[in-house]
Amino acid sequence: MARSIYVTSPEGDTGKSTVALGLVDLLTRTVQKVGVYRPIARSTETPDYVLELLLAHDGVDLSYADCIGTTYEAVHADPEAALATIVSRYHAVARQCDVVVIVGTDYTDIAGPAELGFNARIAANLGAPVLLCVKGQGRTPEEVRQVAEVAANELEAGHAQVVAIVANRCAPDNLDAVRAELSTRATAWALPEEPFLVAPTVRQLMESVDGTLVGGDAELLSREATDVLVGAMSIEHLLERLSDGVVVIVPGDRSDILLGLLMAHTADGFPSLSGIILNGGFEPPATVTRLVDGLHSRLPIIRTDLGTFGSASAAAGTRGRLSADSQRKVDTALALFEKHTDAEEALAALEVPSPEVVTPLMFEYELLDRARGDRKHVVLPEGSDDRILRAASTLLQREVADLTILGDEASIRTRATELGLDLAAAKVIDPKSGELLERFAAEYTELRKHKGMTVERAREIVSSVSYFGTMMVQLGLADGMVSGAAHTTAHTIKPSFEIIKTVPGTSVVSSVFLMCLEDRVLVYGDCAVNPDPTAEQLADIAISSAETAAQFGIEPRIAMLSYSTGSSGSGADVDKVRAATELVRERRPDLDVEGPIQYDAAVDASVAQTKMPDSAVAGRATVFVFPDLNTGNNTYKAVQRSAGAVAVGPVLQGLRKPVNDLSRGALVQDIVNTVAITAIQAQAQTSEGSK
Repeated sequence: MARSIYVTSPEGDTGKSTVALGLVDLLTRTVQKVGVYRPIARSTETPDYVLELLLAHDGVDLSYADCIGTTYEAVHADPEAALATIVSRYHAVARQCDVVVIVGTDYTDIAGPAELGFNARIAANLGAPVLLCVKGQGRTPEEVRQVAEVAANELEAGHAQVVAIVANRCAPDNLDAVRAELSTRATAWALPEEPFLVAPTVRQLMESVDGTLVGGDAELLSREATDVLVGAMSIEHLLERLSDGVVVIVPGDRSDILLGLLMAHTADGFPSLSGIILNGGFEPPATVTRLVDGLHSRLPIIRTDLGTFGSASAAAGTRGRLSADSQRKVDTALALFEKHTDAEEALAALEVPSPEVVTPLMFEYELLDRARGDRKHVVLPEGSDDRILRAASTLLQREVADLTILGDEASIRTRATELGLDLAAAKVIDPKSGELLERFAAEYTELRKHKGMTVERAREIVSSVSYFGTMMVQLGLADGMVSGAAHTTAHTIKPSFEIIKTVPGTSVVSSVFLMCLEDRVLVYGDCAVNPDPTAEQLADIAISSAETAAQFGIEPRIAMLSYSTGSSGSGADVDKVRAATELVRERRPDLDVEGPIQYDAAVDASVAQTKMPDSAVAGRATVFVFPDLNTGNNTYKAVQRSAGAVAVGPVLQGLRKPVNDLSRGALVQDIVNTVAITAIQAQAQTSEGSK
């Protein structure tokens, strides 16, 4: 039966969903199958957003209907029957999972003071230890402890076991004091108040004032409103009070204020607004409407029949929530949980065993953790691509790497703000202007003077984003580069061949894919760069691939693949592999390598026992070196599609400094993973350089 943890609280607005999401995220990097369960649904008419949030996590694979126990109505009608239903439906989920995160009630129903007691009964009947969430907002550390004490006593009176306490939404200056107060009772953590997590979206504000969209882009309604401002004053005074992300409520007949806000929104040096609400039921005159339309502003403009007081009251009472459709909020919540809780303590409290396998999600999280452990600086040349901006926001929120983004700064920051992203910590550089352009032109001229390079021609070349980013890496202004989402592989890596060059002793730049199977990670090379490597190049690829595997915690056992195993076959192709294998053994006698060997003999222990019974590699290979690009590229794609493997890469290897290429179809998570990989490669090279 699955282990479980019951997340509950004695009151509403504790930020329990942040804690539940953090637990799900932590557990998915520890066990294979994580489940979520909601004993009592928030509503029977609308989906439960907390459950939807948790089910949207990549590590959870369950249906919404399976994860609901019962309803408030059923609890009121017959508590005992409802409890029996809750227990029965929970066990149906638990049978499919290794660990289940159970999220208690939200105090949204008229349940009275007995609601926490009923949560205790549920936890006791499910055999689930309790993680108690209490609210720190507006309370001293002593008051937080008192609330936690009363709640813990009531839970334990209901035969539930409290194993940990989280105080959420605390004053940032009180975190240590709150933790100290609570730790006398159980394992305890304190999380700070983060206003952004409770910021409503513009769409929520529009619904709260019963408004309609009369201008701007409907897609931008999903942006969070960090503040609400009543703009009934003159425009010169209003401009002084604007801030990024604010929604301004304006009387519908004040065309002067409307036009002033639209101009301020687009002007350099002024904050970027989230929206404008026109109240009072007025619409701007036709001539003003034509002028507004001619500005082509994407800023949402909403009209409501409510007056100023009604609009302001409705907007002020709108509370945002952590939901799956706001990646920035999800990133913010996960970063808070990671920073202010102790993963080892949490797993120990839950008695979660160490994993015996490595799932794709475990591997991805390991990448982020390792990158975060020694943050490196990565340059992203493609600042005009929304995927790059979204990935950059996630990387910065999760503190995975420091970033420089190339492109026009005003355009990039404006677009990021429109998308509701936080890129404040990123550096943005325009490669077509500034002092770095002249410095890079001079450096490139010196590097390529044997080719007759001139400063004028070099200035033109290094203004290209790929060359500019590569020069940053070469001169130590960045530790690595990731590009290719909007450019060809050649555009991305050709500058590296000219500028960064290969490591001493390596004749060829090659690539590997990290193939994340259901229970392990394998290394496939070369599947992206070299069409038909020679025996010498194949040996280089094998050695580089083994070193890459070791960088990512994979014990290298190299299989030099061919259509023949051992000495059974002959011909030019198999002879090439045989020669490459001998070269690897000569150059790196410390590596376990076997070849030529067929794929089945490399991965299947029973086949290996028949074909190569005495081999240290056969049947347990982790690094697979393909004889040519045709075989390698087709094989990795076949395994990716037919076995459901997650292919991370291509990871370039053999360069003196890390540069990695993205697929032009890369998803945001692919970009995040590739940046983490690049950072880890930079860590390894820094470590080697210090020896």
